[in-house]
Amino acid sequence: MVARLVIAAPSSGAGKTTVATGLMAAFAGRGLAVSPHKVGPDYIDPGYHALATGRPGRNLDAYMCGTGLIAPLFLHGARGCDLAVVEGVMGLYDGAADQGELASTAQVAKLLKAPVVLVVDASSQSRSVAALVHGFASWDPEVRIGGVILNKVATDRHEHLLREALGGSGVPVLGVLRRAPAVATPSRHLGLVPVAERQAAAVEAVAAQAEQVLAGCDMEALLALARSAPELHAEPWVPEVVGRLHAGGPVVPTRSAPAERMPTTRPAGRMPTPKVAVAGGAAFTFSYAEHAELLTAAGAEVVTFDPLRDESLPEGTSGLVIGGGFPEMYGAELSANEPLRKAVAELAAAGAPIAAECAGLLYLARSLDGRPMCGVLEADARMSERLTLGYRDAVAVSDSVLAPAGARMRGHEFHRTVIEPGAGALAAWGLRQPERRVEGFVQGGVHASYVHTHWAGSPEAAARFVEHCA
Repeated sequence: MVARLVIAAPSSGAGKTTVATGLMAAFAGRGLAVSPHKVGPDYIDPGYHALATGRPGRNLDAYMCGTGLIAPLFLHGARGCDLAVVEGVMGLYDGAADQGELASTAQVAKLLKAPVVLVVDASSQSRSVAALVHGFASWDPEVRIGGVILNKVATDRHEHLLREALGGSGVPVLGVLRRAPAVATPSRHLGLVPVAERQAAAVEAVAAQAEQVLAGCDMEALLALARSAPELHAEPWVPEVVGRLHAGGPVVPTRSAPAERMPTTRPAGRMPTPKVAVAGGAAFTFSYAEHAELLTAAGAEVVTFDPLRDESLPEGTSGLVIGGGFPEMYGAELSANEPLRKAVAELAAAGAPIAAECAGLLYLARSLDGRPMCGVLEADARMSERLTLGYRDAVAVSDSVLAPAGARMRGHEFHRTVIEPGAGALAAWGLRQPERRVEGFVQGGVHASYVHTHWAGSPEAAARFVEHCA
């Protein structure tokens, strides 16, 4: 039994992150072990959640991982905790485009049998708040809205009007928060600025959010609501078990590398432990906790390195994972680290497995905004005014270290950059929506693409990658 709350809102910008992070920090400050979760593919909010709780922030994405994994992944993250707080995405009922409720906060709340606390931006309304709350509470009878927190309330008079309007709604007011600049988190072209880029300021902001929540919310009522959630009849996701199930299958040589360089079957005897280096630091902050867990479960030793600071790869590196982040904000520093750029290029030339997503794709390019990068790919990247955003249904076009040709995976794109050309002679993925196109690069042991994937939904990718490394 895990006590749990889902923090949702009628729309983006209402204050979900402030309230969810503040609640996490406030309950953790009271001595509770708090498990933080985020609905959807977002990488940035979980960083603040981790800061608030001291535990990894974990995503619950029904599109990329499937609805059947939501409860198991939740229980995996919440193991040993007193309370779980789940921050929603967008508006409560917003999900994957043209997919009904799929991947919405409402769907995840139903899968978790969790009560919902609705955060309402009350800054420009009074009596109308009751109609809004009534509409959200009655839209789907399976979604249990257990209370409302009113955010950005101006004055005591404003609070009185709001409470009076909601008095007969049947939805209790569990908190009232005034406008507070100290809790604000700065944003830029892809959302909030990540924790790794503003450590001291982020610590202060999270502390201010906790103070605001403690001052304005009924903590006992919120905890009682969380504890009213029924038992979840599901087994926790276990990366070690998943890793064993998917390890040991055949390795298919990549189309762009000679077959004799990659064995087609696992040789007899004990396999060596490959060392997989994972990029981190301020430029590469986008990573799901389950990726490292699956790599470890598949038999790898996972080590991290910072392309902004380290001039060499970890000794003995046999595979490289470069996830998403903001290389465009650190282009000068990444370019100036010529020894590491050369080391990455040499590793790629040797045929070592390299999995690069979004920021990793840009780092492997010949240049980014005119600055030299690793030069692994004959392509050039630059910032763009256009935002590319949305879920992707992807089919592997070429055999690679992550997937055989024809394999399907679901992912997500989120960037304001372009790379030219958009695909190599051997493309990584064929995408089905919003328009049909191929994208990404498969080159030797390199798989580079704009598409972010969640390996919990496709654990065979981690096992395949580690086997190629070994």
